[in-house]
Amino acid sequence: MLRRAFVVLIAATALTVPSAATAARTGTDQFGQLLQQQLDAVHAAGMPGAFAEVRDGRRTWTPTTGVIDVATGEPVRDGLRHRIGSISKTFLATIVLQLAGEHRIGLDTPIGGYLPTLVPSALGRQVTVRMLLNHTSGIGDYDTELATTAQDLVKLGRTVYRPEQLARIGLAAAPTNAPGAAFSYSNTNYVLAGLIVERVTGHSYRSEITRRVLRPLGLRDTYFEGTDPLIRGPHMHAYVPWTYGKLRDFTRYNMSWAWGAGEIVSTARDVNTFYRALLTGRLLSAALQAQMRTTVPLDPGHPEAGGYGLGIFSMRLPCGVFWGHDGGTIGHQTLSLHSPDGRRQMTYAHSMAFYQSSPTAQNPIDAAITRFVITALCGPQPATLATEAAGAALRTVDLARPGPRR
Repeated sequence: MLRRAFVVLIAATALTVPSAATAARTGTDQFGQLLQQQLDAVHAAGMPGAFAEVRDGRRTWTPTTGVIDVATGEPVRDGLRHRIGSISKTFLATIVLQLAGEHRIGLDTPIGGYLPTLVPSALGRQVTVRMLLNHTSGIGDYDTELATTAQDLVKLGRTVYRPEQLARIGLAAAPTNAPGAAFSYSNTNYVLAGLIVERVTGHSYRSEITRRVLRPLGLRDTYFEGTDPLIRGPHMHAYVPWTYGKLRDFTRYNMSWAWGAGEIVSTARDVNTFYRALLTGRLLSAALQAQMRTTVPLDPGHPEAGGYGLGIFSMRLPCGVFWGHDGGTIGHQTLSLHSPDGRRQMTYAHSMAFYQSSPTAQNPIDAAITRFVITALCGPQPATLATEAAGAALRTVDLARPGPRR
């Protein structure tokens, strides 16, 4: 969603890094303490609160840091619910692929046949369902039209939007490229995908995800927020740096603007459970998984930056390729990455967005997050990693365009 920027280290050359499994064997407590120290460094760098769930097979670590509410000082604890933003896209893409497996949706079928009264006829003949899911449709992103100033952020959370309205805003925006020509992230794609699911099934996309994913996996802390401005259950507040260095609280917020592109609330545990089920074949056949993992370059000029598949992206870390998604709403940001076999997992979440002040200089918060993420997935880092990074590319994974100007 609106600016989801996480800095990750992409190795240009292979680094010898112990795996998380090795770390666990040499001392679970020691590895857990290291994770806690590195998450505490994220808080020390300026993040109000953060939590994570890290898994290696049956071993699980749940470090937390900072405060739920800067006004009360209540500490962050495990099990909090969180707006996971665009991680919702993997849930929706899974449903589309299941329907494709049932021959109810064709991945290479033009979308005009499903939404003839919504999508202009010429575009409807050119854009396919696959192009929606891998963001190669060229359709404009509605949220960049809705939020260009700080005050737009306030208005966004006070306005109720219908999905058809969001789709029309994106379809009316300037196209980013010819259909199928290149990757260009657009939330409009997933609003259209959700509408296709509803047209094909005759049910809401929410009910389809609930029936096909949430109930079978027992994801009891995962739900769709919609127009309810309150997050049900325990959660961190959601902050954005505002004027005079103060934080503005956006916890109470109507999420109808996100709909199928990013309205899900969940926990780190539920998200990890979902991705493990997805990557181990519980939700999709091997053939459909192969379709999901067929990627287009995020940046053709830097193919090492990873690729975007059907609702999921790949990212190369020092210890190998990981799959997942990130998500950002107004205040809550999340990153979820997993080994191809679903064994090593990490879902990380924090409570402040739009803190990046420069598109080129690395923020201290991002540096701390980078170290935590790589340690969580690859194990303890060599002491010289900072200097070895000269032989690697520090790249920002920002699948959405820059956020509102202030």
